Amino acid sequence: MTERTREVEKLEERPLIEHLRELAYRLRRILIALAITFMIYFTLGLELVRVYLPYPFFGLKYVLAEVPVLYPSLFDSISVQLTQLFIYNELPKGVKLIIINLFDPLFASFYISLYLAIFTTIPIIVREIWAFVAPGLYEHEKKLFKSIIFPAFLLFALGSAFAYFLLIPLMLRIILLYATALGSAVEPTLGLRSFVSTVMTLLIATGLSFELPLIMGGLTGVGVVKSITWLKNWRWGVLVSFIIAWIISPGTTGGIIETVIGITLSTLYFIGALISKFMEKGRKKESQKTLERI
Repeated sequence: MTERTREVEKLEERPLIEHLRELAYRLRRILIALAITFMIYFTLGLELVRVYLPYPFFGLKYVLAEVPVLYPSLFDSISVQLTQLFIYNELPKGVKLIIINLFDPLFASFYISLYLAIFTTIPIIVREIWAFVAPGLYEHEKKLFKSIIFPAFLLFALGSAFAYFLLIPLMLRIILLYATALGSAVEPTLGLRSFVSTVMTLLIATGLSFELPLIMGGLTGVGVVKSITWLKNWRWGVLVSFIIAWIISPGTTGGIIETVIGITLSTLYFIGALISKFMEKGRKKESQKTLERI
């Protein structure tokens, strides 16, 4: 191997090393943000303190307001408060939570803190991903990426809300019906860690599943998949939707939860196909305008 060949290889390897360094830098920033927000939810509590604020309007000198105040607490942290909210709002009457292992309450708090950390750092995660991939994108791809940041956050929140207000209460009521049908010898109880991990899994998985229309529209927007392809292969889309539903569901409801999730994802698939069609039309119009300018 000649010296010139070695120099050429070094020049080819250098950009790859720079990309890896940039990727490591972005991942480190994401992990730091996750760690900081995780510690806030895991070690700090939140309390609303009533204060009188000056309000020199409409004849009022002061107005009563509630100001959120953080205070250090491992046993009354934000994650513990949210666990209590889950227990008292989601758990149907007649079902009791039990501690099976010694560290179940700690693990429950850990799961909820991790979910909250991921949810609240989504803007930072998206920003770091954008900073990494933006230099290699075309102008129309950059516009598309910027336009989906807020819808992605909104869809994740809608998916989590769908799981919290519909799927989880329905699942718990079905479990209660099964336990009641077995007779008085069986008490309807759930392990605390199992309950919290199931709730968190459904919240995250359903939130991510609701990103399906956005992913489909994005692939069509950058020209990877045509909109007609989504419509032609709708049977595969429905099949994959029910497979995903089978994977993310707890599997203890006799197929009811799986069916609800499968129908919901199938509906999202068709919505994504329609969005892809509109995005393809918009892309064609932009291409025509560009050709007319040329």
